[in-house]
Amino acid sequence: MRLFSTKGKFGFNENVEYVLKAADGKVKKLFQPNTLYQWCIKKGLLPKTLTNFFLGHYADKMTISNLITTVGVSGVAARINGSGSPAAYTYIALGTGTTAAAAADTTLENEVTTAGGARASATASLVTTDTAGDTAQLQYTFSFTEGGTFALTESGVLNAASTGTLLARQVFSAINVASGDSLQVTLIFGAIIKKFMMYATSKLQGHLDNIKLIISRQSAAKSLIY
Repeated sequence: MRLFSTKGKFGFNENVEYVLKAADGKVKKLFQPNTLYQWCIKKGLLPKTLTNFFLGHYADKMTISNLITTVGVSGVAARINGSGSPAAYTYIALGTGTTAAAAADTTLENEVTTAGGARASATASLVTTDTAGDTAQLQYTFSFTEGGTFALTESGVLNAASTGTLLARQVFSAINVASGDSLQVTLIFGAIIKKFMMYATSKLQGHLDNIKLIISRQSAAKSLIY
């Protein structure tokens, strides 16, 4: 039984939250893009540096949708049944790439590796969305040091401290960080787990229905013979 068809594009929407603070601990406002702007960013139709009030507003945090990659879906499937036993996806990476996220992505476009912005192992936990422990959460706070001035426009989740497999990637309106700033990144993965289970259940039910149909036909054939 296959858990996923290769026909899918795997564009699951998962929430990613960013909170930026200055050295004194005060929250620095981030531009929260509206649905139209997020769509334009995904399609590469507009730059990620616009802050026009028609495209969004400033808030204490920025929340955007995430994209699960094709190799990420394969990795989750392998984690479920132990095939290949890939490492857990617990590393968060930041970058300055601007190309729209796509299902075929395997790396960040331009990953940050210095000044406190390098890939890091996040705190992994299970939180509740609808039922207890139904959502996987990753959270890490990057603390930028001297020279850590970046216009961050992408982030991703991988399963190794270097290289590794890219589970998810997203691009977003630029987050400008400087030395002394801290950026808390929180990612939640709930829908993908539910979609795996729903799809697996539907496929299993389909197989059971086929078995029932075969048995029914065999029984009918025997009754005709006898």
